[in-house]
Amino acid sequence: MRVDGREIPVSGSLLQPHNRRTSDILRVIGSALLVVVVIAGSLITRSRWEALERSVSDILGILTPEQSNLVYLLYGVAIFALPFAILVRLLFRWQWKLLGGYLTAGLIAVLALSITDTGISAPRWHLAEPQQLNTFLSQFLDDPRWIAMLAAVLTVASPWLPASWRRWWWAALLAFVPLHLFVSLTVPSRAMFGLAVGWFVGAVITLVVGTPALEVPLDGAVRVLGRRGYTVTSIRVVRPAGPGPLLLSADTGPNHRLTIEMYGQNQRSRGMLRQLRRFVAFRSSERTPVFASMRRSVEHRALLGIAIGDLGLASNKPLTVAALERGWTLYAHTVPRGEILSISAGEEVHTQVWQALRNMHRAQISHGDLRAEEIRISEGRVLFGGFSAAEFGAYDTRFESDVAQLLLTTGSLFGAESAVRTAIEVLGRQLVIDASRRLTKAAIPRLVRNSVHDPGAVMKEVREQVLHQTDEDRIEAAHITRFSRNQFIQLILLIGLVYVAYPYISQVPTFFTELRSANWWWALLGLTVSALTYVGAAMALWGCAGESVNPRNLLLMQVANTFAATTTPAGVGGLALSVRFLQRSGMGAVKATAAVALQQAVQVITHVVLLIVFSVAAGVSANLSHFVPNATVLYFAAGALLGALGITMFVPTVRRWLRTEVRPQLAEVVSELRTLAREPRRLAMIVLGCASITLGAAGALWAAIEAFGGHTTFVTVTVVTMIGGTLASAAPTPGGVGAVEAALIGGLAAFGVSAGIGVPAVLLYRVLTCWLPVFCGWPIMRWLTQHEMI
Repeated sequence: MRVDGREIPVSGSLLQPHNRRTSDILRVIGSALLVVVVIAGSLITRSRWEALERSVSDILGILTPEQSNLVYLLYGVAIFALPFAILVRLLFRWQWKLLGGYLTAGLIAVLALSITDTGISAPRWHLAEPQQLNTFLSQFLDDPRWIAMLAAVLTVASPWLPASWRRWWWAALLAFVPLHLFVSLTVPSRAMFGLAVGWFVGAVITLVVGTPALEVPLDGAVRVLGRRGYTVTSIRVVRPAGPGPLLLSADTGPNHRLTIEMYGQNQRSRGMLRQLRRFVAFRSSERTPVFASMRRSVEHRALLGIAIGDLGLASNKPLTVAALERGWTLYAHTVPRGEILSISAGEEVHTQVWQALRNMHRAQISHGDLRAEEIRISEGRVLFGGFSAAEFGAYDTRFESDVAQLLLTTGSLFGAESAVRTAIEVLGRQLVIDASRRLTKAAIPRLVRNSVHDPGAVMKEVREQVLHQTDEDRIEAAHITRFSRNQFIQLILLIGLVYVAYPYISQVPTFFTELRSANWWWALLGLTVSALTYVGAAMALWGCAGESVNPRNLLLMQVANTFAATTTPAGVGGLALSVRFLQRSGMGAVKATAAVALQQAVQVITHVVLLIVFSVAAGVSANLSHFVPNATVLYFAAGALLGALGITMFVPTVRRWLRTEVRPQLAEVVSELRTLAREPRRLAMIVLGCASITLGAAGALWAAIEAFGGHTTFVTVTVVTMIGGTLASAAPTPGGVGAVEAALIGGLAAFGVSAGIGVPAVLLYRVLTCWLPVFCGWPIMRWLTQHEMI
């Protein structure tokens, strides 16, 4: 490379691979979406759209035929000359590669719109037809192939054209839409299709040919550094441009070298997408500031480097930031000092790393990218590099994120026990506990995770050490995203449930009408039977926990449990409340968890046994064939389930989870069940309590049906209720809202209960068993909290 009369050698490849050209890829995706939208719109609303265009054309078509001929003549000359003007410019500038892409794009666009069922159709010139303008140029304006060719060649040549030329020529091309409407001629729907196809073809050719943004303005970078006082003698490419910047190493004298980072158009596009993703996915306190341009982002990084350098904690010194030609931005800094942090640094350096982070946080600066390669040791001092994710005056969550990242990095180097112990000594117990909540895949940046071998195992070890060294019971994972994955799944399931239940839920107004004629004695009976289920639940848990628990308080807790279970998905709040109550009653955490798990296990076994018994009984008196899917469907579902289970067994993470988490808990529950088998009275108490929950719910629904004048057997209602209860336990919605109603209404309808009775009966059942206990459970839970029972 020759700059200002000096020859500067450049080693390494500057060309960016196709799969890293973000701007070109986005152009291809956008043009493909436009083609799909135009085709879909033409197929769906073709007749109405053409009628609308004719109406608009009749209103706006104010020109006389002579005036229309003149307008068409002037516009036709401009649009006909457009491709030739671009062609002449390419020939005079000797841009042969671009010329090949230009001709290829035009040819492909014309051929793409010439393909018909009978082959390739040639253009038809209809000069003698009276409906057409008697000008040769009008044939080009009415032919979508010409519009497609113009759009394709203009897309390929646009990046190489001056900005003013590009704007005027695109405006001239797009003017065909209002032109057609004003002169009251053919509708532009075909031309819109030609425009979309031409843009797509041109975008694909541009991805292959390239744009001026791929030409790195190294001469401009050399001149900027020269004005800064650094004379560049040679340049070496350290890393080509990709997701990150183009990284260069420049020699500026004997034993003196600089690091140059150059950000182009594709890095700017990728950065914009990353900022948009973080803005949509993460909470405002979790994301880095949004910058309007790549230049502002680079300036922010340089300023943070200066601020951290003033603290004596920066491994490099920012030299200059400059805007170069073709949209490139230059950031030059000194070569990072010191050696990268490694396991050989020793415990003393390990402590100094945490102290350096504490000093940075005291200056209200967060780093955001604490990989080992960004932490260096120079002459006994700890220095930081990077700063692309740093922030001045950050939120507390950003400081906690730094601590979590450093826990992961140092835990992989010095061990989890040493990392947690040193962090507690330097930062304090509470800050380490808060930061450990962020040791999750979503909270730790991908670059930091990828810098560590097996980050999942390291994060787990660090969390365990935090629990051990701080004597905490458990650590809740931090919620850092706006919307969690479970919320998206819940939304999809809710939409599906509403779709399924809509035919039945539309009968809800009949509930208020039928209430006037309802038999309230049956409703009172249903409320009484529903209340007995809480007695059975308390009896079952009392049998699992032992006689040390107060039965009266346990019964009150069951009512409060309804509120906790209904307001949390899948009833997890109720399980947590039960464990907490038993702990407050004097039981240890392990024993309390085991008691609740034992009750749930017996509840599931009892529920399955009752479902089988009552299904057999219902099969004798009712037709269950419409509930049983086709045998092929059953075989397919069973095969898919077994296949998925078999595949997951080959995943080491799943096997480790089954071995370390699931297997010990199952073994403990099985041991408790064996112990129960030797105590018949206690086992009978638990089984009767669990059975009363299922049968009491069925009795409440049966009473609700009778209250509205319906007649069905208790066996049928029990089967329907148990199916609804199973769905309630699997549905992610709080209290199974939506799933239970849809299942119960559909089940009753399958057994011949009309919607006029089934809908109000199910709604009354849900009021008695769900909503009334919820309103009673809230004050009882507050009372238990005030008396320190939960």
